[in-house]
Amino acid sequence: MSGAPEPQGASTTLGFVGLGAMGAPMVRRLLGAGHRVLVHDVNMTAVAAAVSGGAERQTSPAAVAAEAAVVLVSLPTPEVVRAVALGPQGLIEGGALQVYVDLSTTGAQVAMQVAAGLAARGVAALDAPVSGGVAGAEAGTLSVMAAGDRSAFERVRPVLETIGSNTVLVGEKVGLGQTLKLVNNLLAATTWAAACEALAMGAKAGLDPELMVNVINKSSGRSFPTEKFAAGPVLTRRFDFGFRMELMAKDMRLALQEAEALGLVMPTSRAAQMLYGLAMSGGQGKGDVTELARITEGWADVEIAASRRNEG
Repeated sequence: MSGAPEPQGASTTLGFVGLGAMGAPMVRRLLGAGHRVLVHDVNMTAVAAAVSGGAERQTSPAAVAAEAAVVLVSLPTPEVVRAVALGPQGLIEGGALQVYVDLSTTGAQVAMQVAAGLAARGVAALDAPVSGGVAGAEAGTLSVMAAGDRSAFERVRPVLETIGSNTVLVGEKVGLGQTLKLVNNLLAATTWAAACEALAMGAKAGLDPELMVNVINKSSGRSFPTEKFAAGPVLTRRFDFGFRMELMAKDMRLALQEAEALGLVMPTSRAAQMLYGLAMSGGQGKGDVTELARITEGWADVEIAASRRNEG
């Protein structure tokens, strides 16, 4: 697992584990850039789709890392990340692996644990969580918040820039990328909770929801959630932004755990977390994060929906 680093330029062999809502479009972009991509996922349908696009299936993370010097992962939970990296048949057992890049949101503690485990085998680890949603993954416009060894980052920068138009090394301490991602998602989640309450209030008072959202998005109350959650998925009642409620709730939990470890209180974010807790307890965990609006709609007995006056 040692040896001189090879530049990750126009075409190289890459590993990729995790072909979910974010991983699948990232793999498509890497294939489109001319890379050979070895993939693994427990979802055989997702694997088949990737293979049909030109990827090559491997039977385990270890098999991926036996052939690819650079392996990226995009996985749903810290527990899965730890197992894929360090567990039986994990990446740590692959003899070719030199640089591990975690695109997931795991929290700083897991990022540091995995990095320490891999370092014992001579593997450099970067935590490099991404933001921008499925649309950003499809378009290659994600923000990539990488942290870790600078030389490892420079080695894989061209690969990361294939999936992210805003690719930044935020620090050389593993875990700082995770912290920045959690700060970002905590802000988005808390803002969305407040927006749901505000939009329900306006609708209850008699404002046209579509007009209200359009005005807000040209005024000082605008935010990513009002522009990307409310204006499309909620007003149209599609609830299809592409990020599961349970994942946003997980990110809030990780962020607040890290805040607590830093001795911070975070009262506003903890109040917002209650709304996500209600959604989870109501069975909406697998639903889209935009369905958080349904809770405040229920309290107000209104719908935050675009006008149907033009429907024939």
